[in-house]
Amino acid sequence: MSQTFVEVTCAVLIDAGRVLAAQRSKDMSHPGMWEFPGGKIEPGETPEICLLREIREELGIEIQVLQALPLVKHSYPDKAIRLWPFICVWRSGELLPQEHSQLRWCSSAELDHLNWLAADLPVLQYAQDYLNI
Repeated sequence: MSQTFVEVTCAVLIDAGRVLAAQRSKDMSHPGMWEFPGGKIEPGETPEICLLREIREELGIEIQVLQALPLVKHSYPDKAIRLWPFICVWRSGELLPQEHSQLRWCSSAELDHLNWLAADLPVLQYAQDYLNI
């Protein structure tokens, strides 16, 4: 039987050499864990369009997608995901978390000390390699 993947996106949002990390709230699965913000791809959406929508909904800001990072496949006990990460920059709007318990702009060293979701760990490495941080 082939595995069914949930298709999700995430933004490695960079600003002034720092990267935005989002902590999952108590109402989300894996509460307290850190992730790159994003969400599920809706039918008919491209990963890039999904990411623009999700960041607008979750964070209240507009972003620009700069570059795709390698696709990550990860299986959790309850589901398998295909994570489409993108390097992005903040374009406009006021950062207001709608779903996460907190947001944090982090240096590379600070990123390494957060308790990341397993699927986001390869993205973290790709981001650090890409940004040379």
